[in-house]
Amino acid sequence: MTKEDPRQRYERWLKKLPEGDPLRDELLKIADDEKQIHERFYKKIEFGTAGLRGICAAGTNRMNRRTVGRATQGIANYILQSGRDPAKGVVIAYDCRHHSREFSELAAEIFAGNGIHVYLFPSMRPTPELSFAIRKLGAVSGVNMTASHNPREYNGYKVYWEDGAQISGEVSGGMQEEIEKLGFLDDFQKTPLKKAVEKGLVTMLGEEMDRLYLEYVKSMRQRPAEELDLSVSVVYTPLNGTGSIPVETLAREEGYLNFHLVPEQKDPDPDFTTVGYPNPEDPKGFALAEELGRRVGAEVLIATDPDADRMAIEIPDGRGGYQPLNGNQTGALLIAYMAESMREKGCLPEKAAMIKSIVTGNMGRAICEAYGIRVYEALTGFKNICGVIPRAAADGYSYFFGYEESIGCAPGEAVRDKDGICAAMLVMEMAAWLRKQGLTIGDYLQSLYRTYGFYAEDQVSYVLKGSAGAARIRRIMEAFREKNPQAFGSFRVRQAIDYIHGYTEGLNPIPASNVLAFYMEDGSWFAMRPSGTEPKIKFYFYSKKEDGQEAEDTVRALQEAVTAMADTVK
Repeated sequence: MTKEDPRQRYERWLKKLPEGDPLRDELLKIADDEKQIHERFYKKIEFGTAGLRGICAAGTNRMNRRTVGRATQGIANYILQSGRDPAKGVVIAYDCRHHSREFSELAAEIFAGNGIHVYLFPSMRPTPELSFAIRKLGAVSGVNMTASHNPREYNGYKVYWEDGAQISGEVSGGMQEEIEKLGFLDDFQKTPLKKAVEKGLVTMLGEEMDRLYLEYVKSMRQRPAEELDLSVSVVYTPLNGTGSIPVETLAREEGYLNFHLVPEQKDPDPDFTTVGYPNPEDPKGFALAEELGRRVGAEVLIATDPDADRMAIEIPDGRGGYQPLNGNQTGALLIAYMAESMREKGCLPEKAAMIKSIVTGNMGRAICEAYGIRVYEALTGFKNICGVIPRAAADGYSYFFGYEESIGCAPGEAVRDKDGICAAMLVMEMAAWLRKQGLTIGDYLQSLYRTYGFYAEDQVSYVLKGSAGAARIRRIMEAFREKNPQAFGSFRVRQAIDYIHGYTEGLNPIPASNVLAFYMEDGSWFAMRPSGTEPKIKFYFYSKKEDGQEAEDTVRALQEAVTAMADTVK
């Protein structure tokens, strides 16, 4: 069979889509734009980090009703062939983005049309609540229509399995295989949503599940109210996403007296008008929170991304403004706070386990080792981090914490994904506990540096869009592999690890992945990998020294030496 080129795929879509279909009308508008036709049709949208993610538009390489329908039918086929009971159901949630509700209802109709029970949230909910609901209901799978922190033109399709974690390995491969058997323009069996509800094929979830999730989050409290100063001033922004109601509810019910929600970013906005790029990892997302923080004297600013799985914080900088903390710092703070609290209360498990990604810094590891907590490593992404929980349990270890540098952590195992809601509550509690002692989060972080050493980190991303960008990302990875540098500037390489065929160090077997890591003779190191969800290649730089400025200077010098080599690859 002759392989179609992008123009031929475009023409076939035009021919098969019915008159009046919005996708067809959209394609007609780009009839003379060969670049647009190429970008939309040069490949099929692929499973990346546990699902689909892409720009919303017509085409095989875009998020639209046809790509969502094809994925849903493939997953339905996989579930039906897996031997799982379809009555256990699939949980479906969605966020505030354009088409999220439309896509979630389409998926519900297709699952129901295939005889698979559906639990559907009637309005937007955070990703961690979806993971929690899958486990609570004993469902076989789950889907969340979200593009997480991506720009407004994106949407996505996150897929979960019965353990509440994002799909990986055999399940991910099996679903992809079923999806590949299907055409984008096939007609899939659907039961209209209203009829599916009437027939009992779709159950609408609501306040009862919300309360169960919030009570779980409350159960993660480390200290009673009498050990906290609940007058601590906190500013929170959900960046116009799903975190607004749950975080505000928790703050009110837990008795925080000076909790402030950024009013311009309280309500859903699929265009993210007030922020543009809704990623709390980007300090620009805190602009309105900082304005409010200065007015109310906030001791911590908290932000979650649109689906509330990521959480980031800023703290006063001592000069009337605020400074961002990265995911390595925030993760280390929460590890130290939880470990200290549990040890004081006598409830730190004798055999506790922390799980981090291979591109995450080592300050959290150092703290865990001081408390006798075993550290496991995993590939990037919480499908991999939470995927280690069963192995740790088989080794006789109780889950304590999981995190990665990209402002994501899972404080408890009832949610098998990043949980920005629970993390936000723990940050508020930590700030209130410190205030009771006359301290700040900044004071606490400095005390950890004095105890464990001064850690510095930085990250650089090359955003390279489209097919040309994807090709350059491949060339950069190939160049570093083929050259196998023995030095980067003045930094001599002690060890290079290529994860492309997997890697095992001690008791941490790491599956194959397109990641490179270089460890220097002075103890600094960096890792590099293409993103699984965005058109970028990421570099992660780390150093530990006896002095904070020396650590920062070392990271900066290493970054300059490495990016100089990357810049030569065109």
